[in-house]
Amino acid sequence: MAQVFSEQTSAGAGGKTDLPMHIGFIVDGNRRWAKQHGLPAYEGHLAGYNCLKDVLLETLHSGVKYASAYVFSTENWKRSEEEVGHLMKLFVKMLEADVSIFLDNNIRLRVIGSRDGLSDALVKVIDNAEAKTRNLTGGELLLCLNYGGHLEIADAVKKIVQSGANADEVTPELIAQNLYAPEVPPCDLIVRTSGEQRLSNFMLWRAAYSELMFIDKHWPDMTTDDVAAILDEYARRNRRFGG
Repeated sequence: MAQVFSEQTSAGAGGKTDLPMHIGFIVDGNRRWAKQHGLPAYEGHLAGYNCLKDVLLETLHSGVKYASAYVFSTENWKRSEEEVGHLMKLFVKMLEADVSIFLDNNIRLRVIGSRDGLSDALVKVIDNAEAKTRNLTGGELLLCLNYGGHLEIADAVKKIVQSGANADEVTPELIAQNLYAPEVPPCDLIVRTSGEQRLSNFMLWRAAYSELMFIDKHWPDMTTDDVAAILDEYARRNRRFGG
């Protein structure tokens, strides 16, 4: 059985902690950035991905064990067919071309979310990238692709029902054991860019005691310097876990 982390991952029963174990990034503002610069939405997503590599690698190099990024939600299928098509091609391209970056940095890449609706080509490159980086130990980068917090919990419940568990056997711990990548701990910190202040169905189970941080700049404007500022702010937080 995979190891499952408690809610009190980084700071024991409460109190200050200097470094989060898991930071989740809600990547927001690519289209607004593109509009500001007179560019098509696709160019914003491309700039956002280039930023994603820099910021998440810097996060992991700073000692954070897990960095997750919300790159395509289950609700994003509502966007135009053209934009969704560009995004899917970008995911294929980046997962094919950039595996060497993860290998060079000793970073394990994982893609969590539903495979339903993804092209065979995309599923193939996801499986290949995950296989090539599976045994790397320098941190884990999780791309949340075709992901939704509601769907993750629903899929966990389906697995429990299919296992034949009785109602009185269903506990928070059992649900946690059936989430996507159950060994990944709760988010100590969730960072959202572009000024919006909501979770938008991201990591709902793992966000129960997350610290939240909202940054006004659009995602493509983020730099590696912002990682140090984020970690400094987190170190000033006092986590209570309900105590």
